[in-house]
Amino acid sequence: NWVLDERRFLSLGEVRRLLRTARKRKEEAEARGRKVPVRDHFILDLALSTGLRVQEIASLNCGDLLVSDGMSSVVVRNGKCGKTRVVKFGRAFLRHLLEYLEWKRRAGEPVSPEAPLIFSSVRKGHMTTRGIQKAFKRCAARAGLRRNCSIHSLRHTYACHLYRASNYNLRLVQKQLGHST
Repeated sequence: NWVLDERRFLSLGEVRRLLRTARKRKEEAEARGRKVPVRDHFILDLALSTGLRVQEIASLNCGDLLVSDGMSSVVVRNGKCGKTRVVKFGRAFLRHLLEYLEWKRRAGEPVSPEAPLIFSSVRKGHMTTRGIQKAFKRCAARAGLRRNCSIHSLRHTYACHLYRASNYNLRLVQKQLGHST
């Protein structure tokens, strides 16, 4: 019998606190022309809005985003076991995504279809999974979240909140997460 384990995901209050903290840091950074907090805020929102694995986030290119008026999505080209899948996301994240892409343009980061979505100015390419994990830890510590949560906790958070919002439709959750059914 499957039971939701509250220790493996963030509550709505914790999600709000994490995003509020990251958004505040982003706004302060934009005023100073700093990039890292802007990117960190986007990473957290992306993870919470799609449930992608950290490696899937790190591998995304700008061309993997499918934007439309109806339903927007991201194409995960090299998921677990090399599988490709399409993950849908909502309008709130779409607005953030479009703002982020515009910010990338203004900041001089590449936005061509083959360019990394999460760009590391140090590596001049895709940000590493370790870099993404560190971005999460920075934001989580500032938001006062428990120490045992990780970037992977956001995948669990996405899954649990989608499960509840979908009226406990496990098949939908499995499809979004890329699990075989």
